[in-house]
Amino acid sequence: MRGCRTSLRQGLRILGKIKSELKLPILTDIHDASQAASAAEVCDVLQIPAFLARQTDLLIAAGKTGRIINVKKAQFLSPWDMGNVAEKVASTGNTKIILTERGSSFGYQNLVVDMRSFPILQRTGYPVVFDVTHSVQLPGGQGHSSGGQPQFIEPLARAGVAAGVDGIFLETHDNPAKALSDGPNALPLSELLGLLMKLKGLSAVVRRWSAK
Repeated sequence: MRGCRTSLRQGLRILGKIKSELKLPILTDIHDASQAASAAEVCDVLQIPAFLARQTDLLIAAGKTGRIINVKKAQFLSPWDMGNVAEKVASTGNTKIILTERGSSFGYQNLVVDMRSFPILQRTGYPVVFDVTHSVQLPGGQGHSSGGQPQFIEPLARAGVAAGVDGIFLETHDNPAKALSDGPNALPLSELLGLLMKLKGLSAVVRRWSAK
């Protein structure tokens, strides 16, 4: 337990340095209710990982911090189930909630994205984000680790923006093959700006049409 607390302090110290030097808001996962208050002292957004999206004590502890809470939709949950998840966070009085779609389990070692999920999630009244890079992950697809299909990042991102999502979540790396985590489903950093410009232009068109 002492080692866990030490690792938490070290991690938050690194995140605090990044936040200070780059002047950027910081988002991080929390995995246990005991981590919420400490993480909230440094981070602007607390993220609930997909596999922990139904952990009531974690959701409540996160909500009580008053920080923005981003909840990843579990791969085994329907989009309408996320209404119950959001209610648990909101029961603390904190309605600064984001709901993130990251694909649904489809057989073994595969995920699919149901575009109907986005308007269903938006019925909660909270912003909806599309985690594109985790949605092209192939869980356990390499036998000893997860694989991915990064060639589908751009078409899925464009589809999500066209469907009206409020934001896009992307993992990127300057050399995905050398990344310590999620490399097989990461977008090469060299492609990030071009994709973001395309998505920004598409979003402007979609929002103009939605306003009519």
